[in-house]
Amino acid sequence: MRFIPGFRFRLIPFLAMLLVVAIGVSLGRWQLRRADEKQAIEVKLTQRAAEPVLQLDAMTGDLGGLEFRRLRLTGTFAQDWPLYLDNRPYQSRAGLYVLMPFRLAGRNDVVMVQRGWLARDARDRAHVPPLATPAGQIVIEGTLRRAPGHVMQLGQAPQLRPAAIVQNLDLGEFARVSGMGLAPYLLEQASSVDDGLVRDWPRPSIGIDRHLGYAFQWFSLAALACVFFAVTGFRRGQSAST
Repeated sequence: MRFIPGFRFRLIPFLAMLLVVAIGVSLGRWQLRRADEKQAIEVKLTQRAAEPVLQLDAMTGDLGGLEFRRLRLTGTFAQDWPLYLDNRPYQSRAGLYVLMPFRLAGRNDVVMVQRGWLARDARDRAHVPPLATPAGQIVIEGTLRRAPGHVMQLGQAPQLRPAAIVQNLDLGEFARVSGMGLAPYLLEQASSVDDGLVRDWPRPSIGIDRHLGYAFQWFSLAALACVFFAVTGFRRGQSAST
């Protein structure tokens, strides 16, 4: 079958080309959307970094609109409920993120605080190095986040209990298991206390250029599929005419 002089049409290569183009365009557009989302986060981060620190005395109202805003909390750490997020490397070193509930002063309200990064014990992955926690009422500052970062779950999630090492943490599940009146957000601590933890948090907007690069690769794949179909069609046409 020939629609263009010198070009020999084949249905199966045509359908294969359409499939590759559809996949390439779809994934390329998805990467562009991810880049746009992270660009919006970067703009929000820049804007809210310039705003004054907000003192939070109670979990009143919907604080979802304050994501990435700098907050100040007064209260005490619930030292009996530390949690550790696994597979959080820092500068090519294996480590954990330390999380701990923080009770607001004079109230039963609790905010989960992502305190910092802790290096892993290279000899025993189940062993967590000693952790220093300030005792008594303190003031901490940090950035409001909707949830801790998510990584791929490796194997079955362990039972949620004090000092558990988990891949990911669902704040609602923690509130159910612990019985605490936990806020549906967390504070990524920035203020320094003498606990040996690293608080060099990765920006959630990182990777914009990577998404754009991936988008270019997927769109290029779609374009190459079209070129390959056209070139092979003309070659088949030339072979048939000789």
